[in-house]
Amino acid sequence: MEKICVTSQGNTLDSNVDPRFGRCQCFIIVDTDTLEFEAVENPNISSGGGAGIISGQLVSSKGVKVVITGNVGPNAFQTLQAAGITVITGVSGIVKEAVEKYKKGELSSTQGPSVDKKFGMS
Repeated sequence: MEKICVTSQGNTLDSNVDPRFGRCQCFIIVDTDTLEFEAVENPNISSGGGAGIISGQLVSSKGVKVVITGNVGPNAFQTLQAAGITVITGVSGIVKEAVEKYKKGELSSTQGPSVDKKFGMS
Protein backbone atom coordinates (compact mmCIF):
# COMPACT_ATOMS: atom_id res chain seq x y z
CA MET A 1 0.00 0.00 0.00
CA GLU A 2 1.18 3.47 -0.82
CA LYS A 3 -0.53 6.66 0.29
CA ILE A 4 -0.35 9.59 -2.09
CA CYS A 5 -1.85 13.08 -1.95
CA VAL A 6 -3.42 14.84 -4.92
CA THR A 7 -4.36 18.53 -4.63
CA SER A 8 -7.96 18.89 -5.66
CA GLN A 9 -10.63 21.47 -6.39
CA GLY A 10 -13.26 19.21 -4.80
CA ASN A 11 -13.65 16.32 -2.39
CA THR A 12 -13.98 13.33 -4.74
CA LEU A 13 -11.78 11.33 -7.12
CA ASP A 14 -13.77 12.90 -9.97
CA SER A 15 -12.75 16.44 -8.98
CA ASN A 16 -10.19 18.42 -10.96
CA VAL A 17 -6.57 18.57 -9.83
CA ASP A 18 -5.97 21.95 -8.16
CA PRO A 19 -2.98 23.75 -9.74
CA ARG A 20 -2.00 25.15 -6.33
CA PHE A 21 -0.49 23.17 -3.47
CA GLY A 22 -0.46 25.47 -0.43
CA ARG A 23 -3.85 27.02 -1.16
CA CYS A 24 -5.61 24.17 -2.92
CA GLN A 25 -9.27 23.57 -2.04
CA CYS A 26 -8.75 20.04 -0.82
CA PHE A 27 -6.14 17.33 -0.34
CA ILE A 28 -7.23 13.90 -1.57
CA ILE A 29 -5.23 11.23 0.29
CA VAL A 30 -5.44 8.03 -1.78
CA ASP A 31 -4.43 4.43 -1.13
CA THR A 32 -3.01 3.44 -4.52
CA ASP A 33 -3.94 -0.23 -4.02
CA THR A 34 -7.62 0.13 -3.17
CA LEU A 35 -8.38 3.70 -4.35
CA GLU A 36 -9.92 4.31 -0.94
CA PHE A 37 -9.45 7.98 -0.16
CA GLU A 38 -9.84 10.66 2.46
CA ALA A 39 -10.70 14.21 1.44
CA VAL A 40 -9.08 16.79 3.72
CA GLU A 41 -10.36 20.35 3.38
CA ASN A 42 -7.39 22.71 3.25
CA PRO A 43 -7.52 25.00 6.30
CA ASN A 44 -4.79 27.22 4.78
CA ILE A 45 -6.66 28.31 1.67
CA SER A 46 -6.95 31.95 2.74
CA SER A 47 -3.96 32.30 5.05
CA GLY A 48 -1.76 35.33 4.43
CA GLY A 49 1.61 33.61 4.35
CA GLY A 50 3.20 30.27 5.08
CA ALA A 51 0.38 28.26 3.50
CA GLY A 52 2.83 26.03 1.63
CA ILE A 53 4.75 25.12 4.76
CA ILE A 54 1.64 24.46 6.86
CA SER A 55 0.04 22.47 4.02
CA GLY A 56 3.26 20.48 3.67
CA GLN A 57 3.19 19.63 7.36
CA LEU A 58 -0.48 18.64 7.10
CA VAL A 59 0.03 16.15 4.26
CA SER A 60 3.20 14.86 5.93
CA SER A 61 1.18 14.11 9.08
CA LYS A 62 -1.11 11.91 6.95
CA GLY A 63 1.79 9.59 6.10
CA VAL A 64 1.82 10.24 2.36
CA LYS A 65 4.88 9.36 0.28
CA VAL A 66 4.03 11.37 -2.85
CA VAL A 67 2.29 14.69 -3.58
CA ILE A 68 0.77 15.24 -7.03
CA THR A 69 -0.16 18.82 -7.89
CA GLY A 70 -0.04 21.49 -10.56
CA ASN A 71 2.55 23.72 -8.94
CA VAL A 72 4.55 23.92 -5.73
CA GLY A 73 6.45 26.88 -4.32
CA PRO A 74 9.91 26.82 -2.75
CA ASN A 75 8.79 26.75 0.90
CA ALA A 76 6.31 23.92 0.36
CA PHE A 77 8.83 22.01 -1.75
CA GLN A 78 11.47 22.29 0.96
CA THR A 79 8.99 21.19 3.66
CA LEU A 80 7.84 18.18 1.62
CA GLN A 81 11.39 17.22 0.65
CA ALA A 82 12.51 17.41 4.30
CA ALA A 83 9.68 15.00 5.16
CA GLY A 84 10.91 12.57 2.49
CA ILE A 85 7.89 13.16 0.25
CA THR A 86 8.29 12.95 -3.53
CA VAL A 87 6.77 15.93 -5.35
CA ILE A 88 5.22 15.66 -8.82
CA THR A 89 4.15 18.91 -10.51
CA GLY A 90 2.65 19.88 -13.85
CA VAL A 91 -0.36 17.62 -13.37
CA SER A 92 -3.87 18.63 -14.43
CA GLY A 93 -7.14 16.90 -15.24
CA ILE A 94 -9.18 14.61 -12.98
CA VAL A 95 -7.78 13.34 -9.65
CA LYS A 96 -8.59 9.69 -10.44
CA GLU A 97 -6.78 9.96 -13.81
CA ALA A 98 -3.74 11.49 -12.08
CA VAL A 99 -3.67 8.53 -9.65
CA GLU A 100 -3.90 6.06 -12.56
CA LYS A 101 -1.07 7.81 -14.43
CA TYR A 102 1.04 7.69 -11.27
CA LYS A 103 0.36 3.97 -10.81
CA LYS A 104 1.42 3.32 -14.43
CA GLY A 105 4.68 5.23 -13.88
CA GLU A 106 3.72 7.98 -16.32
CA LEU A 107 4.46 10.84 -13.90
CA SER A 108 7.96 11.86 -12.90
CA SER A 109 9.08 13.71 -9.81
CA THR A 110 10.26 17.30 -9.90
CA GLN A 111 13.64 18.40 -8.59
CA GLY A 112 12.62 21.84 -7.37
CA PRO A 113 9.80 24.34 -6.96
CA SER A 114 7.77 25.06 -10.10
CA VAL A 115 6.63 28.57 -9.12
CA ASP A 116 7.83 31.38 -6.89
CA LYS A 117 6.58 31.77 -3.35
CA LYS A 118 3.79 34.25 -4.09
CA PHE A 119 2.01 31.99 -6.63
CA GLY A 120 -1.65 31.37 -5.80
CA MET A 121 -2.05 34.47 -3.64
CA SER A 122 -4.89 36.66 -4.86
